[in-house]
Amino acid sequence: MIELQNVTKLYKNVIGVNDITMSLSSGVYGLLGPNGSGKTTLINLIMGQIQPTLGLVTLFGNNPWRRDHLLRDVGLCPATEVNLPHVTALEWVSYMMQLHGFGLKEAKSRAVQSLTFLKMDHAMNRPMRDYSLGMRQRTKLAQAIGHEPHLLILDEPFNGLDPVARFEMIQFLRDWGKQGKSLILASHILHEVEAIQPSFMLISGGRLLASGTPDEVRGLLADSPNQFVIRCDTPRDLAARLIEFASVSVVKVDEVNRSLEITCVSPAHLLAGLPTICNETGCVIYEMHSLEEPLKELFSALMRFHRGENQPLGKHAGSVAAMK
Repeated sequence: MIELQNVTKLYKNVIGVNDITMSLSSGVYGLLGPNGSGKTTLINLIMGQIQPTLGLVTLFGNNPWRRDHLLRDVGLCPATEVNLPHVTALEWVSYMMQLHGFGLKEAKSRAVQSLTFLKMDHAMNRPMRDYSLGMRQRTKLAQAIGHEPHLLILDEPFNGLDPVARFEMIQFLRDWGKQGKSLILASHILHEVEAIQPSFMLISGGRLLASGTPDEVRGLLADSPNQFVIRCDTPRDLAARLIEFASVSVVKVDEVNRSLEITCVSPAHLLAGLPTICNETGCVIYEMHSLEEPLKELFSALMRFHRGENQPLGKHAGSVAAMK
């Protein structure tokens, strides 16, 4: 479906994506990375909106640059806002359907159908200046699915959605995959992408760092260094036992707040041993949370791995750079 061979995109002296090689067959994929990591540049390359500085991009076996007919099978929901305050959703989505080659009557019929499906029928004749951010997101999605594409690409689609709308979006994307259609979902939030159960691609600094199933990504997170705060009834006793763990490198005790701050090389090892320690010592843990965003720390660890500084990912290091 999609193939990139040693693709690099430069914006003058800024690297958008850096030497990415990958091959994607039909399926559901989560493109995961921090803001500014290169997700949107990668999508624009796949869509043929920009040309690579180096390397080759193919979509359905063809170079997508200036081959608009390929986009008939692709639906794009971009991260950018639709800034057409005086245009209604029905007018805009109908126009987008016409750009895909449908006549005026069928374009309007498809627009009504997709807007109704996404519960925008009550507002589709109102100007978009009156829409909430969530309603504009639904409108963008309506134009992406109205022509019934095989491949749907969404860039940060959960932005601005309330909890109910997020749940409905997740259900829609799950159903899309179950129908045998393909999906690429770009986001910087792990749990949102994980909810649709895709294969993962992790990108940071313009590099494709790793790929794999949700279980493999969880394994990477569990073996990535992190800092934790534990609040318990006997912090000093717990600290004395945790120091015995090879995976725990630093322990700071805060008697006033009855808490510990722990620097841990392998969270999986720590979490596996905590229940035994609590049973043996009678320690009661009230709260435990990470000081660092786990995904951010994972990307940092993968970047260090790619630079050859260390290999902190243990048994999961074999799945790093699986796309390379």
